[in-house]
Amino acid sequence: MSAQTQQKIVAETNAALEKALHHVQDLLRAVRTGRASTALVENIRVDYYGSPTPINQLASLSVPEPRQIVIKPFDASVLAEISKAILKSELGITPQSDGKMLRLQMPPLSGEQRLKYAAKVKEMCEEGRVAMRNVRRDANKQADAESKGGGLTEDEHKKTLERVQDALKEFEKKLDVVQAAKVKEITEV
Repeated sequence: MSAQTQQKIVAETNAALEKALHHVQDLLRAVRTGRASTALVENIRVDYYGSPTPINQLASLSVPEPRQIVIKPFDASVLAEISKAILKSELGITPQSDGKMLRLQMPPLSGEQRLKYAAKVKEMCEEGRVAMRNVRRDANKQADAESKGGGLTEDEHKKTLERVQDALKEFEKKLDVVQAAKVKEITEV
């Protein structure tokens, strides 16, 4: 029974760490780099008949050129609302409309902007590390409780704590790779 308890704790820890990593990766997709990406606009909320709706549910998004995003609404009547939502967002880009679709021309990032976005990426990744450490803390508490309750022997308890720590180190390394790749993407001209 105790080997199953140990495996369950480690499996739950790995799943929670994986979830934390994916959350950070999703957040990083929306950070602007020198290139256009539909991820920059897909979650911007548009007032659509009184309901805040993500752009990706109202329009098709594409990147025909490295520095351009094209937004083609399924319903042309919502074009003005999409344009307003983009102007209100933190993108800092003015959409150009031809009456049927919007074009977002991505200006190149200045050196100062690149540093600012790189710092934002590091901050987001640090928050991810904190979340991962909280997962470890919770797993360790669970292992402690199982050990006190007789579900784990002392050796199994120690081994569980080691496996949880190893899992944390593995996911922190993955997060370091993700962070380095995103910072490189932002800082390359």
